[in-house]
Amino acid sequence: MPRFTQGELEIMRILWEHGELKPAEIHARFPRQIKNPSLRSYLAILLEKGHVVRRRVGKAYFYRAKTRRQSTFRAMLGDLVRVCCDGSVENLVCQLIRAENLSEADLLELKRLSEESRRSTPPPGEEKQP
Repeated sequence: MPRFTQGELEIMRILWEHGELKPAEIHARFPRQIKNPSLRSYLAILLEKGHVVRRRVGKAYFYRAKTRRQSTFRAMLGDLVRVCCDGSVENLVCQLIRAENLSEADLLELKRLSEESRRSTPPPGEEKQP
């Protein structure tokens, strides 16, 4: 999956949150000042990369995200794990726990999720029973 620039990701976030929009509507929701030609350039690039689709209604184009937010999250998280955590998800989780100063309730929830995940994932070489 191609990486997004900051501007491309800002547009994708708007489309994920609000659905199909005209460029003027995207512009109105953009988190910082941006000139119309720059916005249209981002949209053209995202269209070319296949991350958005557009449809014409009269003289206006409406843009919609084609790439899903969850698949982008997974790809970006995978990059983060590879680049910053030597490929270790465990290292990433430990870094997050240390950096975020989690409450006892948060830590208990993480423990519960970990135990739940262990129960639903069979050991390597074994299949999960129905």
